[in-house]
Amino acid sequence: MVDVAAVKSYLLALQALIVDRMTQVDGGTFLRDVWQRAEGGGGISCVLENGAVLERAGVNFSHVKGERLPPSASSRHPEATGLPFEAMGVSLVFHPRNPYAPTVHMNVRFFVAGADTASAIWWFGGGMDLTPYYGFQEDAVHFHQTCHKALLLCGETYYPRFKANCDQYFFLPHRNEARGIGGIFFDDFNENGFAHGFHLMQSVGDHFLSAYLPILQRRKDLPYTEQQRDYQAYRRGRYVEFNLVYDRGTLFGLQSRGRTESILMSMPPQVRWVYDWKPEPGSPESALLTEYLVGKDWLAEH
Repeated sequence: MVDVAAVKSYLLALQALIVDRMTQVDGGTFLRDVWQRAEGGGGISCVLENGAVLERAGVNFSHVKGERLPPSASSRHPEATGLPFEAMGVSLVFHPRNPYAPTVHMNVRFFVAGADTASAIWWFGGGMDLTPYYGFQEDAVHFHQTCHKALLLCGETYYPRFKANCDQYFFLPHRNEARGIGGIFFDDFNENGFAHGFHLMQSVGDHFLSAYLPILQRRKDLPYTEQQRDYQAYRRGRYVEFNLVYDRGTLFGLQSRGRTESILMSMPPQVRWVYDWKPEPGSPESALLTEYLVGKDWLAEH
């Protein structure tokens, strides 16, 4: 039995919890923007800009409805073509001010087509990934340990599988470069029934704060230079390139006529592109490429 109302209730509570905790960390105030979608559904966008810790933070809840799937979904699920659909989720991106503190992304989502039919087509998706500008092994290990813990509650095989999915998905082919140090990523997940999929999605959402907050607390007050801020802005360019060219959520949102401001709130506020820039060999900037953006087994590092 597909319980759409239970999923929506969980997602709204998760959004509220994360906004509350991050408000305590930053001290600033999230703008709460409730919006409606002409084609059906709507959402709540919670955005903090120019905070003391978070230069930009967005925590979005959306619940969109439509009569036909957009191409980004129907191309992978032709069996759902022509059916009315609902898609809901919480998606967040935090861009800290301090270049030593990594950007983080997390989302958990649910999709159902033909919800009122006996043969409803549904799946869960989501995950979390970390994008550092300066690498710290203890941060990478902690983040992956927490991801492993979240999935171990649902089965022993999920972490290695979803970790590999993440390394493959958050990759920029035109740069031959990973976006960050990965994490976990799953999509089109409908194994072992609705209750199991819902439990897995909840476990990922429930472990986000414990995965990220200890890292942010360690790094947010470290001293840094303007040159390091410049490097952070340069690396943020990779984030923009991925989101606009490859990210399925961005493509789905735009193709389904979602709210553009909410979809693009994931973009960093300041970005630089420098022609053919190369880091100095042996520098911390070079180490990011050679030691961190390489698809490591971070659990083995521990």
